[in-house]
Amino acid sequence: MSQQPTPVRPQEEEIDLREQLEIYLRRWPLFVAGVIICLALAFLYLRYSTAVYNTVATIIIKDEKKGAGSSELAAFADLGLLGGMGTASIENEIGILKSKRLMTNVAKELNLNVRYYYEETVPPSEVFAERPFNIQLLAFDAERFRKIEEPEPLIFTILSDSTFSVKAEDMGVKKLNFGEAFALAYAEISVTPNLTDLTEAIEKGSVKVIFSTVDAAAAAYREKLQVNLTDKNSSLIELGLQDPVRSKAQQILDQLIYQYNQEAIEDKNLVSQNTADFIEDRLAIITEELDSVETNKEQFKKANQLTDIEAESKLFIENASDFRNRQLAVETQLELARTMIDYLKSDKGGLLPANLGFEEGGNEGVANIIQSYNQLVLERDRILAGSTSSNPVIVNLNNQIQQIKANVLESLNNMRTSLQIAKRDLDAQEAKIESQIARVPSKEKQFRNIERQQNIKEALYLFLLQKREETSLSLAVTAPKAKIVDAAYSSNEPVSPKPKIILLAALILGLLIPFLYIYLKQLLSNKIADRNDIESVTKEIPIVGEVPRIAKKESDLIANNDRSVLAESFRILHTNLQYLLVNAGDKFEGNTIFVTSTVKGEGKTFVAFNTALTLAYSGKKVLLVGADLRNPQLQRYEADARSYLGVSDYLVNDNLNLNDLITTSKANESVHLLASGTIPPNPSELWRRKKAATFFKELEGNYDYVIVDTAPCMLVTDTFLINQYADITLYVTRAGYTEKKLLNFAVDARKEGKLKNVSFVLNDVEAANFGYGNKYGYAYGEETEGFWKKLRGKAAFWSL
Repeated sequence: MSQQPTPVRPQEEEIDLREQLEIYLRRWPLFVAGVIICLALAFLYLRYSTAVYNTVATIIIKDEKKGAGSSELAAFADLGLLGGMGTASIENEIGILKSKRLMTNVAKELNLNVRYYYEETVPPSEVFAERPFNIQLLAFDAERFRKIEEPEPLIFTILSDSTFSVKAEDMGVKKLNFGEAFALAYAEISVTPNLTDLTEAIEKGSVKVIFSTVDAAAAAYREKLQVNLTDKNSSLIELGLQDPVRSKAQQILDQLIYQYNQEAIEDKNLVSQNTADFIEDRLAIITEELDSVETNKEQFKKANQLTDIEAESKLFIENASDFRNRQLAVETQLELARTMIDYLKSDKGGLLPANLGFEEGGNEGVANIIQSYNQLVLERDRILAGSTSSNPVIVNLNNQIQQIKANVLESLNNMRTSLQIAKRDLDAQEAKIESQIARVPSKEKQFRNIERQQNIKEALYLFLLQKREETSLSLAVTAPKAKIVDAAYSSNEPVSPKPKIILLAALILGLLIPFLYIYLKQLLSNKIADRNDIESVTKEIPIVGEVPRIAKKESDLIANNDRSVLAESFRILHTNLQYLLVNAGDKFEGNTIFVTSTVKGEGKTFVAFNTALTLAYSGKKVLLVGADLRNPQLQRYEADARSYLGVSDYLVNDNLNLNDLITTSKANESVHLLASGTIPPNPSELWRRKKAATFFKELEGNYDYVIVDTAPCMLVTDTFLINQYADITLYVTRAGYTEKKLLNFAVDARKEGKLKNVSFVLNDVEAANFGYGNKYGYAYGEETEGFWKKLRGKAAFWSL
């Protein structure tokens, strides 16, 4: 009676790649469906998404310090008036191009806070240059606008060349004339036509207008703006902007370059303007002093009746001409130094007059320091426009400015001291010369002093007039800082979305999603799927049968001469049982086959009933016993089985005859049925009675096969109490339901002797996992299905 264990096959360690591949190939409808769905979604996305184009403009930042200015300004480079931004690094210029202030100016100039959409197109398309009308904001309350969470867009419909209608939430539909002002909750606007012919605009339908604040519009486009240096060793900058409206992006970049150049020109003119103002102030003072000297000269000549003094002292003057030229130059430089010192001590702040003509010989360093001072002031003012005075950069620049200013003052003081020393030397030489002209009247000496003062004032006056003209010319002739290499232009093909990439991604995703679904389903599943899962746990307990999954419309019970896969699976189970019964030993009486499972719901009653039918169709006398006294299930296939007296009644009542309790099954007359009977309060106590042994022995004497539908082993002990009367125990597991770890319960029960001659029956197996993969699809007596029929069957199968 003992069961001989089947030989244990060596477990294969290597992974069969073909077998793994077949797991996915068997589910090819999932991949086809995934690809079709993803491609359909990709086509819908491409159809209804808004195309975005890339717009690019290229500029060169001129470096006036290195002589990169235009040829017409090269003649004025020595004036020091065109180098206001020469020391700014390329990084600073890129920062200026990205600044909020610059983009805000662009948004104001182009009215970017008002957007126009044709409402009839799907998706709504924005128009900019070819918009049918312009909206002018006569008044706009930004604070009130911000308080509105979602401002309702205005819907404009052009009725004719002179009229239109506007629809708004707060005022309904209103008909107006072009140019007529009307009020909204947050603004007062007027509408003027932008096109000469509005016929096409009328055909395109309504126009939706969306308002926003200038700051919000500037911030949106500032985020999309890309400013990149093409090469780290060059000053070539590329401006990029991605936007659905190409004409709009082009105008934004062009306007941004224009605003940048305007600011650069304004910075350049600051030094020139301050120099011009200084020169004008000094000219007014020198004019008054020169007029006073000339008046004194005239009065002196009249009082002393002087005519041609130079003729009388021609010889001395010719000898001292070189000396007087030197003395005049020193006096001029000294006067300039005094003027600059007075200007610095006045502490007016701002820029210093540049390049006032200090002569070489050590004094050109003062001009260089003044130029450095002006450059630092310009840089500070430009950074301060977008920052605060507490910025560490501003504080650092202020400190440098004060230091350089102190250096300028010190240099001027040193220069004045040097000039005074030179003047004293010249005065000493003058005394020697005067000794030689002692016979020249003292009046001539006084006259010469007056004339000298006049010459100094005239030279200074002419010098300032020349500088004023040069400064005026530099103000009139100003070159932009950014030279446009390529004006803004847009790509013909959209940069987003890219159809080829989207479709390729959809194809890959359509294949990847089913693959991941199948892979994760297998990886995370803790349920039995096929016979390999059972054999991976134990090879000592044989698998005597696999029962396929039944479709919803198929019958649960097999019929006589049934050629279905279900019937064939139970015929195979019958054949395997014959081999097991031979190994179990010779018996002169019938064979008792217990059908059990680990938990309920695994299909033991289904297997027991169909096993009984299969044996009955082979001509055997079969009895099906409902031994699950706690939760009988035979009524699922035998409608009145719940009302029958049965096993529990026989075990309790000694007066009942066993044969009187046996009925013929309505499903098949060859199968006799012994129901569970009345549900007792103590099933385990009933099975412990000695009458249970007599019960099974009597049944074996009357039938070829006694199929016993028992209770689940893991839930109650009933099956263990009576398993000693079994010749074979069919342990039912269910694919997709029984957990793999529960197989260890059957293995342990067999090792401990609680279950006798155990064999597995795998129930509810998918077609793809049936047998060894159901690779060949052979079914006796059935026609081969066509391709499309198979395809529909596969799709229906995977939709379950």
